[in-house]
Parts: sequence; structure tokens; C-alpha cells
Amino acid sequence: MTTTFPDISISTDRLVLRPYEDADVPAFVEMMNDELVTAWTSVPHPYTRSDAEDWVRRIAPAERTEGRGIVFAVTEFLTQRLVGTVHLHHTNWRTSSTEVAYVTAPWARGEGYATESVLAVAQWLFRDRGFERLELRTAADNTASQQVAQKIGCISEGVLRNAWIVRHQTETGRWTDARTDLIIWSLLPEDLEGVADQMADAGYTSFADWS
Repeated sequence: MTTTFPDISISTDRLVLRPYEDADVPAFVEMMNDELVTAWTSVPHPYTRSDAEDWVRRIAPAERTEGRGIVFAVTEFLTQRLVGTVHLHHTNWRTSSTEVAYVTAPWARGEGYATESVLAVAQWLFRDRGFERLELRTAADNTASQQVAQKIGCISEGVLRNAWIVRHQTETGRWTDARTDLIIWSLLPEDLEGVADQMADAGYTSFADWS
């Protein structure tokens, strides 16, 4: 039996995670055309306004309504600027497990926003939705994404060899495909114990509430 996540927003001290809106399109286009997003993800390149409108109006809402997962636009609480995306997908309702992916806008990197937003989603997923496993896959050389996984308490489980395609930019500006390994990470409810306290000690703000 297919089920769905509720249509909700999640708040932390610095961030609001909510459904995408038409007003997000320009900032989303800019974010998805960033070199690191092009390199590590499979999004179209160049990423057009039409691509963004399709994502905001059709693809992202359907992830939730069709039971595959849920997509959050991550925004700064004070400025309401688009910080990034957190996307739960490949949800298995029988095993209460899902996979998380995330992207952070270039201007917002280095602030701990990815860690804060993914941790907030994980806490909501485990405490409110009763899930038992959150999975994360990072390209072998994507150290920034791996640091996020480590900070929220994920455990590295192994390697999927030759399982992903990344893009490299040549001297002429052309993008070319190359195969790479994927590192599999997982987070279980018990892995979160103490993580929020450790993050607060390190200067990160803590999870607040969802609505």
C-alpha cells in the first residue's frame, strides 16, 4: 500500500524548509547551474528556466503526492533566500527507509546549512514519521557531501563500484562524463543520539519544530 508524507514545513533556528513555489524559480536556476552542482549531480546542463518551472510545478510536488518521497526548498529564516534543496526519494514504506540528497547554493556554502537542514529532516523522519533508516550516497571524490554525512552521524557502509557518472569541465569549458564509485552511508534513529548536542557545542543551531 502506497502512502505519502504530509505537506509540511520544518523550521530550525536559521532555516525554513518548505515546498517549492514559483517565486523560487530564478534562484533555483542560478543554483542548479553552479559548477559543483553540474559536476556531482545528473541535472540537465545548462539548467534552464523551463527545467526549473517543471521541477517546481510538476516533478517536486509529484514526489510527495505519488509516494516516492518529499522535496524541501531550504530557505534562510531572516532573508527568505533559497539556500538549497533537501530531497527524500526512493522511499520504501514497508521497510520505513528512504534516501536523502541535497544541494546547497554557492553563496550559502560554509555556513553549516546543509548539515542543519539534513539533520532537521532526519529528526522529523525518525521522531515524527517513525522511519528506521535514512540512506545517503556520495560520489567518491565529493568530500563536502561526505563531511555533511559524517557531521549528522552517518555510518559509511561500503562502496558501489563504478556506479555513478560525474562531469568534468575541460580547459575549453566543455563538460565530459566520467565514471566513479559511490560511497553508501546510513543513519539510524540511534545514531542521532547526542548529535544535536555535539553540533550545538560546535556552534551549529539546533532543530526547532515542524508544522
